[in-house]
Amino acid sequence: MSITEALLEKGVITPEHLAHAMEIRKDEGLRLDKALVQLGYVSELALLEEMGEQLAIPLVDLSAVEIDVETLRSLPPKLVFRKHLVPVSRSNGELTVATCDPYDLYAFDEVRLLTGLEVMPALAPREEIDRIIKTYYGVGGNTIEEMMSTDDLEVIDDGEQDNGDLLEMAQEASVIKLVNEIFLEALNERASDIHIEPYENDLIIRYRIDGVLQRASVPPQIRRFQAAIISRIKIMAKMNIAEKRIPQDGRINLQVGGRQVDVRVSVIPMLFGEGVVMRLLDKSNLLFKLTDLGMEGDTFGVFQQLIKRPHGIVLVTGPTGSGKTTTLYAALQEIVRPEIKVLTVEDPVEYHLDGVNQVQVQEKVGMTFARGIRHMLRHDPDVVMIGEIRDIETAEAAIQAALTGHLVFSTLHTNDACSAATRLLDMRLEPYLVTSTLEAAMAQRLIRTICPHCKERYEPDPDSLPDDFRLQPDEMLYRGAGCRQCRGTGYHGRSGLFELMLVDDDIRQLVMNSSPAGEVIRAARRNGMRMLREDGWTKVRAGITTPEEVIRSTKA
Repeated sequence: MSITEALLEKGVITPEHLAHAMEIRKDEGLRLDKALVQLGYVSELALLEEMGEQLAIPLVDLSAVEIDVETLRSLPPKLVFRKHLVPVSRSNGELTVATCDPYDLYAFDEVRLLTGLEVMPALAPREEIDRIIKTYYGVGGNTIEEMMSTDDLEVIDDGEQDNGDLLEMAQEASVIKLVNEIFLEALNERASDIHIEPYENDLIIRYRIDGVLQRASVPPQIRRFQAAIISRIKIMAKMNIAEKRIPQDGRINLQVGGRQVDVRVSVIPMLFGEGVVMRLLDKSNLLFKLTDLGMEGDTFGVFQQLIKRPHGIVLVTGPTGSGKTTTLYAALQEIVRPEIKVLTVEDPVEYHLDGVNQVQVQEKVGMTFARGIRHMLRHDPDVVMIGEIRDIETAEAAIQAALTGHLVFSTLHTNDACSAATRLLDMRLEPYLVTSTLEAAMAQRLIRTICPHCKERYEPDPDSLPDDFRLQPDEMLYRGAGCRQCRGTGYHGRSGLFELMLVDDDIRQLVMNSSPAGEVIRAARRNGMRMLREDGWTKVRAGITTPEEVIRSTKA
């Protein structure tokens, strides 16, 4: 019985599926089983299971196999990349090789000739094989191999380069392909940033995934192409590749499988070459709704009422990368409607919001936050969002907008909610202006959430928990065991921790008196404010995150 007959008999596919696949096979020259997978009528795993049953070839779970480095060296990297093979184990003159195509007999013959060993095939999905190849051979390993073996591609050292040669090298097809692979791998891994860091004898690439930097697996030979890689990125970002002495900033717009990705590029000269950091903004990603941010019920209800007030200032505070802008975008989406005019001034405009008029700051031509706000008020807005209050001019403009009957949203760099008023006073604003306009301040952090694919209950050791987290008798917590979906970290995705301070009469009086932040915190807690760390413990008990994440993101 053929594979397709067996799939038909088991009801995995229908005769209509088979007829459609046969048409595609003729048009595109595909094998029938591959046409069925391409059309989505059968999964690759189900197909491999049937192949294994029919051909008596075992199916191997590569995520559970510990591969020996010496076994990997049995095959040259070129053959591994070209034929998508992974040598799994070696014993008694036999080499077990994982493949996603058991019909490629030429590949097995080539392995047999190169190694002199008897080849024992095993089946694994193409995605798992590619994951193992990236893990052990590195991102762009195939391209590196091609570049190393190409005679017409000159490898240049760290000395002074001729800019003409560097430009030519950066535009080589193999260099372009290598840089593209770095971008694609980052997007596939949900990275928010790419860090390219030169050292004396190494070039390290790291991806920031769920807020934590993780080193990418790249071949060691990539160090030899450092100048070409960085020059290629600078060309894409429209930077001056001849200038290596001063920092440069630029932007790249990528189109990846129908997704639009905006890349902000920063290049800084370092001791052993130029370091590059690239922030990835996937514009096709759905914007978060207010209900998706992770606010607890009471905080959510109060914040929802705040953003519907007629005037005043609502601040979201926290360090860079804590999700402040995402929260403001979610707030705007909650209140935007035809009868309300919303204007924003941002640097940069990260996402486009329907029904919202967005203005881009252009410092070089004098279009600052403060100037943008002053001109925006002539456009009769109801709600104004300011990307960030950086200086006294912007703060004064925000207060003027609030005093003239506008609701103002903005962000501020402070560690907690209660420091927001103190920070405004430090900008030399009059206390009476701050107290008459500031309605609330909300501090936030982002924490990693437990991977749903490997989530498990466990009984924690009470001695390993901090003093401010009281474990209830027989209480169980959750953690991620680590799996393929989370790259073995136990975490997948992020949620927010929130600390919302409402400005009541007591707090206004403390601000007027320029009281210390500690007194403001005590007054806010009497008014029901939940601290960031307390919000974290609530999410630990709910099985959303782990104690380690709360400790990492907050202070006691």
